[in-house]
Amino acid sequence: MAPPQGNTSGIIGKGIRRRSLLAGAAAFGAVGAIGATAGCAQVDVSGAKDGGHLLDDLRDKGTVRMGIASEPPYASIDSRGELTGEAPAVAKTIFQRLGVKNFEPVPVEFGGLVPGLHSMQFDVIVAGMFINKARCAAVLFSDPDYESKDGFLVPKGNPKKIKTYKDIAEQGLRMGTGVGYAEIDYATGNGVEKSQISLYPDQIAGMEALEAKRIDCFAGTALTMIEALKTGDHPKVGMTAPFTPTVDGKPQRDGGGYGFRLGETQIRDAFNAELHKMKKSGELLRIAKPFGFTKEFMTDLTAEELCKK
Repeated sequence: MAPPQGNTSGIIGKGIRRRSLLAGAAAFGAVGAIGATAGCAQVDVSGAKDGGHLLDDLRDKGTVRMGIASEPPYASIDSRGELTGEAPAVAKTIFQRLGVKNFEPVPVEFGGLVPGLHSMQFDVIVAGMFINKARCAAVLFSDPDYESKDGFLVPKGNPKKIKTYKDIAEQGLRMGTGVGYAEIDYATGNGVEKSQISLYPDQIAGMEALEAKRIDCFAGTALTMIEALKTGDHPKVGMTAPFTPTVDGKPQRDGGGYGFRLGETQIRDAFNAELHKMKKSGELLRIAKPFGFTKEFMTDLTAEELCKK
């Protein structure tokens, strides 16, 4: 979900990715700005008390407002103006079972999701948002419903036999990726020189660079690669199998979930209970599959684990 200077955090092996950067430090900082006195009303971000009452309120109103950012296959508004994506499909199922029948999408920029949640623009973040330590200071997350993997766009047939970042380093190959992508850190953490890495605005530009033979592969999150290939506009481009990157031998696992305001543990716990039932029965995978998710994207990670990253 997002060329020329990569992840400027300088952090390697911390599970930081572009989707984390967009609404991690940046959005968390925005929340802090909202919470400060800025010549306007001050927004309370301290959180609900005694488990909150959001679930009761939503049942009374019969409608939940979902904050989304346009990033297929996680969540988006399609060409017919309808809400689509894996996250809304899962959230709708769960909220219906919690007694909330209607859904109102509230589209915002990805970096505006956390501030929008705290300023009451919507009730829950439904955007496949990565869970990390910085965000957990501002958002109460459900457990993740998917685990992210990396992948490489390559020329059809993968002539260089690329499977991991080490393959790129060992062969001295040219890699493309995007601005702020954590794949930059994963690559350099495995010995790829920065001079070997070119940056592009998106996967489409990456595929064009592959076809022009300016790079040997384009690195990013597997799900966004799968989505980009669905256009069929680049028949000479293929994709490697999704994988979990490692740095210094440590797997870099990331997961995305649903975000509530701090203190709203009643609704978060009820949401989690339904989510776990769906995981156990296989229903979660059945709902997610039409959006490109496969069994390898299902996860046993918890929000508690990811909030420590």
